Parts: sequence; structure tokens; C-alpha cells
Amino acid sequence: MSSDPRLFLYYKTAPEANRWLPGDRWIRPLVRRVVRGPRVPSGIDKVYLNLAAGLRKIGVPFQFNRPWHEIRPGDRVGVIGRDRPALAGYDRPNPIVAGVALMTHPSEWPTLCQDYPVARYVQHCQWAIDIYRPYYGDKVCAVWPVGIDTDAWQPASASARTCDFLLYNKIRWNHAAMDRDLVEPIRADLRRAGLTFEEILYGHYRPEDYAAALRRCRAMIFICEHESQGIAYQEALAAGVPVLAWDPGEWLDPARFAWGTPHVAATSVPYFDARCGERFVNHAAFGPALGVFQDRLQAGRYAPRDYIMENLTLERSARRYLKLLNEVASQP
Repeated sequence: MSSDPRLFLYYKTAPEANRWLPGDRWIRPLVRRVVRGPRVPSGIDKVYLNLAAGLRKIGVPFQFNRPWHEIRPGDRVGVIGRDRPALAGYDRPNPIVAGVALMTHPSEWPTLCQDYPVARYVQHCQWAIDIYRPYYGDKVCAVWPVGIDTDAWQPASASARTCDFLLYNKIRWNHAAMDRDLVEPIRADLRRAGLTFEEILYGHYRPEDYAAALRRCRAMIFICEHESQGIAYQEALAAGVPVLAWDPGEWLDPARFAWGTPHVAATSVPYFDARCGERFVNHAAFGPALGVFQDRLQAGRYAPRDYIMENLTLERSARRYLKLLNEVASQP
């Protein structure tokens, strides 16, 4: 074994495929950049970027996306994803810490740990990793939340907060029905209560727009079916913005029936406590939750940034990941 084990970190996305004409996979990204501007990092992109930032903060060097043949015995290997191309051609015996995005559901790749020496498969939270346990086993499955950049996401001054709520709309499915039955009634409730709000729609904003909105708003209403991590709402917490979260309590991905897991307990705010805000299960529960939230907000009861600083910093997350790498490297 080498006396100088290194860390090899991989984040490879599935290659773009031709859609309409041969070779248009090279042209479409250029057109998108011209039309939409620079690419906005996705949630999974942020997993790699924040892990890398955390490793730098704790002084751990790493090799990024180097050819497999450069890996020596004893070197530690982490593969974040996405999909099967992320591991294509891996021919080293070194054990791998893999995840969070090699597949959407483990039934899509049940032989992962036989195909490659995956010693740990990570998901961000407990409810998500529980879906993987029947396929990969308790020993392989591990919870690992990525960290939040608390230097980038800082609280604004009280005088800068001129709006009551930021309504963060991340409805994933059944958009028309959900807008009719949940989102629009919440808008109407806020208007009746004389509360000001602005709205941001997931996938239709740039990071700087979100940061500016958080500086203007005293609190956030987070509307999403479920999250394995929820980086955006955690960025709000880091910025000192308490969250009132819709939390229906179960996994609502329509594909869950095809995957054979129709009833899975889940949450939209997997990292959350009384310092962060409140939850409501449906629109009927929104009004009472809003009243409690407003009372506690005005009384200064919330301290969301404290929660992030204790649990989800870049440094803490990087050390957790490093611990997983060292554990699998030391296994016989």
C-alpha cells in the first residue's frame, strides 16, 4: 500500500446525445448559452462544488476527474455521479464511496455493488437512504449531507428586509392542479392577511436573483413535495431567513408505483428544527401554521443560521465525507 494515499474525486455527467441532427449535441449547448446566458449549476452540480469547497477549507488536496489508471493502491476514491457513465471503465480494485446521483432509484441499477467495488453508497438523508437499503444493504448505505457555503449565504441587515415573504415554488409534478389547490390559495391567504410577498420559481431564476430576494425578505414559504437535502431552503436558513415549509410527509414521485415503493415516509425539510421555522401538511393547516410562524418570528424565536452552523457547514460535510473514504480504505 502506498504511504501517501491520495483522494480522487469524480463528477461526470451523462454525455449529451444528438436529438434532431447528427452532431447537434455540440451545437445545442452553445445555442442555450447564447439564449439563456451562462449555465446555472444544478442541485447535483452544487453537491460536487460544495464538497470540493469544503475539502479545500479543511486543507485536503484532491485529484479531480483524472484517468482511472492514475489511481494507485491505497488511494481513496469518491464518485458523485451522474448515471452509469460516471463509473464507465473503472478497473481499479480501490473501494469507492459513490452517490448521490448514480441513479434515480436503486431498482435501476441493483447490481451496482457487484459491477464495481462500491463500498459505500450515500444519500443525503435518512428517508432517502432507506429506499436503497433493501438493494445494497445496511453496511453499504450511508447518510451524507453536503455542506452549505455559509460565507456566501449571510444574513442581511434588518433594514434591507422590506418584504414579508419569499414564496419559493418548487412544485415538481401536477403543476396546474397544485397551483390551483395549494399555491394560489396560499397567495390569497397572504393577500388577505396584508402580507407582502414575492415569488421565485425553481428552474427559472439565477443564483444572484435568489440571493437578492433573500436579502429583501424576512421569511420564506418553501413549497416542494419532498427533498433528500434541499440546498435552496438551507441557503435561506444560512442567510438568516426562517422557513415555513409545506411538508406533506410522503414521497410523491409518480414513478414510485413503477418502482414498487408506493408508500414511503418522506419530508421536504430533512434538516430542520425549531430554530428553523414551522411546517404545514396541506392548505387547511397553512393558516394556523402561518399564525404561529408570524408570532414566533416577531418574538425573535428563530435562529436558522445557528442550525446550519452547527450541522451543515462546508467543513463539517467534508470531514464526514473524508471519514467515509477512510473507513472503506481501511476495510480488509
